[in-house]
Amino acid sequence: MTQGAGQEPVVRTATLRDFRVPPYARVPVQSHAAEPAGPEPLPAPAPAEHVHGHAEHPEPYSATDEYRDEYQGEQPATHPAARPAAAEPPPPVAPSPVEAVPMPTPAPVRPPAAEAVPQTPPPPPQAPAPMPADPTLHLGHRATAPPYPAASGHPGNVFPEGEVPEGYTPTERDLPVINRGDTVQVQVSPAPAPAGEAPAGEGPGPLYVVGDVHGYLDELVAALRAQGLVDENGGWAAGNARLWFLGDFTDRGPDGIGVIDLVMRLSAEAAAAGGYCKALMGNHELLLIGAKRFGDTPVNSGAGTATFQAAWLLNGGQKQDMDRLQDVHLQWMSRLDAVVREDDHLLVHSDTTAYLEYGETIEDVNDTVHEILNRNDADEVWDVFRKFTKRFAFRDDGGPQAVQELLSTYGGSRIVHGHSPIPYLLGQVGAEDGEDDGGPVVDGPHVYADGLAIAMDGGVTMAGKLLVVQLPLDA
Repeated sequence: MTQGAGQEPVVRTATLRDFRVPPYARVPVQSHAAEPAGPEPLPAPAPAEHVHGHAEHPEPYSATDEYRDEYQGEQPATHPAARPAAAEPPPPVAPSPVEAVPMPTPAPVRPPAAEAVPQTPPPPPQAPAPMPADPTLHLGHRATAPPYPAASGHPGNVFPEGEVPEGYTPTERDLPVINRGDTVQVQVSPAPAPAGEAPAGEGPGPLYVVGDVHGYLDELVAALRAQGLVDENGGWAAGNARLWFLGDFTDRGPDGIGVIDLVMRLSAEAAAAGGYCKALMGNHELLLIGAKRFGDTPVNSGAGTATFQAAWLLNGGQKQDMDRLQDVHLQWMSRLDAVVREDDHLLVHSDTTAYLEYGETIEDVNDTVHEILNRNDADEVWDVFRKFTKRFAFRDDGGPQAVQELLSTYGGSRIVHGHSPIPYLLGQVGAEDGEDDGGPVVDGPHVYADGLAIAMDGGVTMAGKLLVVQLPLDA
């Protein structure tokens, strides 16, 4: 499968698609290191924990299983949570391209034309004092860069540091806790050697995967740097390495559009270096596409009437993401694949067997999902979102069999997924009410289902860890 970004209509070819990067995502990474970091948002109180014993959401859904993607039910039309904040979603606001500030050059002083006697020439004009350059991204290196507006302080035109974006609303941590004792976490070295230094022509570089990001751009850049995948300026530094994101770039966190812009830019830089950076489609990409395209259009949810706009808000949709969402982002997200196989690993976003409903081959699944998005039918897109929101198919006694069904159909010996946070699969609870001094303990990926499944969502939205790891794992 291939993927990319561009303005033209979707055309599937056997070659790499054009990774087109918006102008404002091409500037060097900068930051105002002297500014204090923004305050941590106070988490919302968590609801009572509950455990579902079935492998994943059964059909038909109950009224408490569908509307919120993380086990929160659809609300009736009269419920406050089901009503959007406004009658219409705000129009997208395209950020202006970032340009360097021109410096005026003083005109040289010329002697008067009437002077008959040669005069001592005036001293040469002095160049204007350069503007102080802002330090680059505050990751331990303070190299200077050309002056750009403060809004481009991070990769992807992130908001200025020290400010919580207007409209940022952290959501409830409402997944059920699954207490398990038969699984293992794989510890990953915090500072491995730089990746992807093999000369061109000697085969593919090392393979890395990234769990759910959910708008946490700072944590993403730090995790990529720790693995040697980006440099101190946030640029691709991994040569011919292969990097896969497992989806869910937006919602819940402060800068989902900045995350998308970073991934789009790294895709172009990695391709130029002989490697690649690609991404899978998560259920939150489908949710954001639906909220933008269909807004308050009613859809047949299976548990009553619903809308993408209300579901997006209920699942952590951020106003600043919608304001900055552009056509190039929508086109890029719409072209993402749902399933890929890299080496001996089957990569998907969700821990569900619902992918089997869309085709018997990887290519069939991806083609079917792309065709549905191109038809632009709200009910069809909702149905894909609903099915890719299912979870927990690989846990409990039937988990290994469910994984084997996917592997026998699409190939591979292990499945790697995001979507379901590891802290809940391990029965860990974060410091949500301030009583503890730390969040959930996530040391690395979560290996379960008789070693056939690897969970990669480290729970960054609940003060867990944003995971970037190299495959294959030792365990």
